[in-house]
Amino acid sequence: MQVIIMKELLSDLAILSSLLFLYTQVTSTSPLSRSSSRTRKIIIGLFGGLLSNILMQYSMNIGNTIIDLRHIPIIIMAYYGGFLPTLSAGLLIIFGRFLFGFNTSSFAAIFLVTFISAAALLISRRQLSKKKKIFWMVTFSNLVFTVLVFYLLNDIKLLLHLIPIYWGISYLAGFISFSIIEYIRRSQELFNQYKAESATDGLTGLNNFRKFDEVFNQLMFNQERTNEKISLLYIDIDYFKKINDTYGHAEGDIVLKELASILKSSTRSFDIVSRNGGEEFTAILRDCGLNQAIEISELIRKNVEDFTFILNSGHQINITVSIGIANFDETTKHAADLIDDADKALYQAKKNGRNRVYVSQ
Repeated sequence: MQVIIMKELLSDLAILSSLLFLYTQVTSTSPLSRSSSRTRKIIIGLFGGLLSNILMQYSMNIGNTIIDLRHIPIIIMAYYGGFLPTLSAGLLIIFGRFLFGFNTSSFAAIFLVTFISAAALLISRRQLSKKKKIFWMVTFSNLVFTVLVFYLLNDIKLLLHLIPIYWGISYLAGFISFSIIEYIRRSQELFNQYKAESATDGLTGLNNFRKFDEVFNQLMFNQERTNEKISLLYIDIDYFKKINDTYGHAEGDIVLKELASILKSSTRSFDIVSRNGGEEFTAILRDCGLNQAIEISELIRKNVEDFTFILNSGHQINITVSIGIANFDETTKHAADLIDDADKALYQAKKNGRNRVYVSQ
């Protein structure tokens, strides 16, 4: 009997682990939390209830009752999402339990789900470590289960075999389930962090050249279908080398970071602003004709010229920028030539005195 009980509960644990892995993959972009939207909490709560119903399908029948690990999804919902997903999961579990029939055991299941849900919610709000919360949630669930199973089963010999095994596997299931979720969440967070860092300039927080190249190529790929007007600005700090030579590279970095902020505030929210390297920046202006691109460029130039940069040393300096503009299809007939044309326009802006905007010819 002990072997059968352990085999059935371990099978339940294997199913639970597999389904939790699937759950974390499906919700990896927006995992359940107390700040999740109400709709998302209800949906994920129903998913948790469905998970418990699947576990009940593989439960162990002893007398008039069924034994499984349905309480673990309830604990997970309470820990991560709070009341709403726990309620959704609990109601679905109760509904699923009645599909097995209306008897004393099914009504006892209502008691089990209700008390476990309430206790899990209360414990989840306590100022305890994660491990202690999991321990006390599972412990209370085991206690409630033990009381009910003593009430439903009169076979003391069977209970002496069942209870210790159930408690052990219940603890194992609780900690394994949370470990799976936490491990995949951390992995996803690290992946998202590395993905963001691979596309972001570490100093200014703007897009880096790799991201610029990716966005530009995607726009070129879609251009024939969308026929979108695109303007490209090439922006370069005038005499930036003198700043580094005079005040040092650390102070030059202050200028670059401040300039990045000016560029973001001077362009539209959906424009793609990048630092392409050194003191060179770009701005891809989507759905932007040439006249509007000139207005934005002049706004950038003037905002930079009027801004006083305060260095760590206490020195206050002013700088200027030169800007080259190319627009498809008002200055450039082939969208793929925008980069070359904007770069050439920037060269002309510098050649003709700097601190000016020059349009590709």
